[in-house]
Amino acid sequence: MQNRRTFIKKSGLLIAASTLPIPNFLFPKNREKLGVALVGLGNYSTGQLAPALQETEFCELKGIVTGSPEKIPLWQRKYEIKDQNVYNYDNMDRIANNDEIDVIYIVLPTGLHAQYAIKAANTGKQVWCEKPMAKTSEECRAIIEACNKNRVKLSIGYRMQHEKNTQTLIKWAETKPFGKMKNLKAEAGYYGDPMTPWKLEKEMGGGAMYDMGVYPLNAARYTTGLEPISVSARHIINRPEIFDEVDETTTFNLEFPNGLTADCKTSFGENLNNLEVNCEDGWYYLRPFQSYSGVKGKGSDGTVLPPFGKNQQAVQMDDDALAIIEDKPVLVPGEDGLKDIIIPEKIYESASKNGERLNL
Repeated sequence: MQNRRTFIKKSGLLIAASTLPIPNFLFPKNREKLGVALVGLGNYSTGQLAPALQETEFCELKGIVTGSPEKIPLWQRKYEIKDQNVYNYDNMDRIANNDEIDVIYIVLPTGLHAQYAIKAANTGKQVWCEKPMAKTSEECRAIIEACNKNRVKLSIGYRMQHEKNTQTLIKWAETKPFGKMKNLKAEAGYYGDPMTPWKLEKEMGGGAMYDMGVYPLNAARYTTGLEPISVSARHIINRPEIFDEVDETTTFNLEFPNGLTADCKTSFGENLNNLEVNCEDGWYYLRPFQSYSGVKGKGSDGTVLPPFGKNQQAVQMDDDALAIIEDKPVLVPGEDGLKDIIIPEKIYESASKNGERLNL
């Protein structure tokens, strides 16, 4: 049976950066928090990560990297960022000499993740990278290799795995309180109008499968605790005048060992937010399952999973900061992000072959 641990062993990768000792990093004794630099000041950094960093216990916003000079004064005023902690994409390698910055968080379009995550690793700072990890599995491996080479930790920004109710489902994959799983359904999407421009560009890693598809894909993996053995997929495009390079909607079916299946859907043309699991002795669900707040669920036995009250991004970054401070494995290492790119590569191949089922 192929599970996550088996995948990591079979992947042929070097020891994960998340498990390497970090002799070149010592938590500054004169500071109580790790300094974080955000690379890219788009919507996610502006609306989610920067505010969340104000709620964290173990890290704080200390620097920014941007190619938009007009944004700098606002960020400096709002977050008291020093002049010497402001960088652009050409000189961010100088962060290597900045003792106030311990972590570099890559928050750029997917197509740029590899270039700048590798650049971040080469500074000797710890690396956090938003999901999806990169555009190709080759790029993912290059990021992992760079972090290994520089002996820094690499964590992928899967906030859901840090969320309380999601963690309950991850535990249920082992304890099976509703009996053996039979099948599950996972859907994530929104109606984009207008769309963020880069999400329509193939070169930038755009498309529903890359941007939103990692939610149902990753959910199918962590909810079952297994790795899929085959996949079939199809693309649906209802607005070809907009989606002329990338997929608008993708449906995909994953087959796991022992006949367990997952029906998944992701879209830029539909509002979708549902994860449900059918078992031999009952069922359970999270609905919504990947919203920034209000994730809640229910089980057939009357179990209620109430909304988690904490800021998801703050919990995620605190967990990752503690892994650095205590030199422990991160919750979501690069290998997890790599798997969620290997499978989409097969999903796109299957869709190009009219839904042919392909082995993984």
